Amino acid sequence: MSDDALGPVMRRPAADVLDTTAIGRYVGWLAAERDLRFDDYAALWEWSVAEPEDFWESIWDHFAVDGDHERVLGSTEMPGAQWFPGSTVNYAGHMLRHALSGDAGDDVAIIARSQTREPVELTFAELADQVGRARAGLARLGVQAGDRVVAYLPNIPEALVAFLAAASLGATWASCAPEFGSRSVVDRFAQVEPTVLLTVGGYTHGAKAIDKTKEVAAIRAGLPTVRNVVAVPFGPVEVPDATSWDELLAEPGPPEFDPVPFDHPLYVLFSSGTTGLPKVIVHSHGGILLEHLKLHALHLDTRPGDRALWFTTTAWAMWNITISAMLVGGSLVLLDGNPLYPDLQEQWRIVAETGASLLGTSPGYLMACRAKGIRPTELLGGSAAGLRQIGVTGAPLPAEAFDWIAEQFGDDVLVNSISGGTDVCSAFVGGGPWQPVYRGEIAGPCLGVDVTAFDPDGKEVVDELGELVVRAPMPSMPVRFWGDPGDERYREAYFDTYPGVWRHGDWVIRTRYRSFVVTGRSDATLNRGGVRLGTAEFYSVVEDLPEIDDSLVVHLEDATGATSGNLMLFVVLRDGAELDDTLRGRIRDTLRAELSPRHAPDVIAAVPAVPRTLTGKKLEKPIKQVLLGKEPADVISADAVSDFDAVAAYRDAART
Repeated sequence: MSDDALGPVMRRPAADVLDTTAIGRYVGWLAAERDLRFDDYAALWEWSVAEPEDFWESIWDHFAVDGDHERVLGSTEMPGAQWFPGSTVNYAGHMLRHALSGDAGDDVAIIARSQTREPVELTFAELADQVGRARAGLARLGVQAGDRVVAYLPNIPEALVAFLAAASLGATWASCAPEFGSRSVVDRFAQVEPTVLLTVGGYTHGAKAIDKTKEVAAIRAGLPTVRNVVAVPFGPVEVPDATSWDELLAEPGPPEFDPVPFDHPLYVLFSSGTTGLPKVIVHSHGGILLEHLKLHALHLDTRPGDRALWFTTTAWAMWNITISAMLVGGSLVLLDGNPLYPDLQEQWRIVAETGASLLGTSPGYLMACRAKGIRPTELLGGSAAGLRQIGVTGAPLPAEAFDWIAEQFGDDVLVNSISGGTDVCSAFVGGGPWQPVYRGEIAGPCLGVDVTAFDPDGKEVVDELGELVVRAPMPSMPVRFWGDPGDERYREAYFDTYPGVWRHGDWVIRTRYRSFVVTGRSDATLNRGGVRLGTAEFYSVVEDLPEIDDSLVVHLEDATGATSGNLMLFVVLRDGAELDDTLRGRIRDTLRAELSPRHAPDVIAAVPAVPRTLTGKKLEKPIKQVLLGKEPADVISADAVSDFDAVAAYRDAART
């Protein structure tokens, strides 16, 4: 179905949406408590950015954030906005409010599935007890407010327990997943000078046992400030000379939560670090608390009793976002291991077995399910069961994936494509139950986010390609970068192009009906003959071909300007496929027909794999640098990417 006035609408909000959803309760509260009434999401968003102080104060009051405040914004300058100056909060206290209230203690808080050990379940009461014990244990190790606690842990309950315990004390958290190599971990952790390291000795990925004791030893050697190492029992490999997890939790302690200033560092997140040291992005207790209350309730529609499942690792901001389902009374389904083991259907099986209401996944996974003809409803008992929403991030979601989800679930499941970043640990644009679903597009701006597209001169553009920008501060914008005196790197990262306006680094199209299409990173955008081409549209077309499993495209400009340069498409073939002249011709013809003649590559070459950051981003810019003559080791940190060994194949393929 389509609507020329509103765009390619696939699904409209249900007639009773305000009676059944978390955003409906919020809208009703605004009417009752603030005498504010809105006819649709667009009007609510307009108010949220026109009156940011009223909006964010309403989030504070509606969700009953503990503590008093006198002002919402002490300064609106970017960078440097001051949110709720003088107020104190503690994120961990709000995470466990549900656990400590009334009769909620016996409800299941965590369902953990692992390829390394048997399933684990914790009730809210058990979780609160473990957090209290871990808090007491960290205090015995000398951890105080302002100290840094770091973790080399998979997505398991112990990681959440330790994080909440550290946050309860006002310590700052950082984590890396065990698949990271020791150099990548030290590059990250050493910058924050931690005092405590939590780690496992190994894990199982699919059917393969992974011993990480050598990496753990190298990490310990590279972190001279670490006074104590805590070993979490996980798999058959033990970590020597360490405090055991049982010892850390040996003595009970009340789950107390020390009030800290609104902007006190809660955790740091790291940029990908594919070239040079990763940026250390500092996020605050208050900023994350308010942003995640809004995101989970008003966009992801997380409600008390819901179960949130998002395949992620502890190294990705989606871990931090997903666990915040507990802020609004939701429970967590934690997964670790190989997401495709033993087959593509496993995540759907886990949705069915755990009763997940939110499934978070990647475009690649959904497109792979589509290609294999998987029918999720058969695994969910012939219906959507309790699944209400599929959240998608990490890359643009192709239109064909929207079609596939609609074919499988009809209107029973909302597809919510969102885009944000580690930088804000949240979303700039996304959907929700009060917004239409537009085929191949992101529904619109998130509440409280004044996001749009700018041309190179800083003018807003509609229905054409531009830079994604945010024109007003968000509470979860970084407090600062760690080790960045004078905020020089911070300003350079986001504010150099358009002073006073956040430039995120994504190319987007903002449509006339205010949906968004993300076309790729602006630093990897292709400029062919003066026309900018987004990489995402290439991948959507090419990877829909039955012979192609993955792809990467780069453009090598002609420095003289005499030609349109060299557009190079690298493809990973599916088993049994051959890249011959016939397939090359079909790829070019398909790109010409579905996109434009400018999208037809000059070179199409087969490669063994597409290298990615450990959070799944394709290495478009580093591969381009390699093709321009740089040595792979000079532009890519091998420990920070997957399939580093495949990089040389790109240079070899380009020479043939």
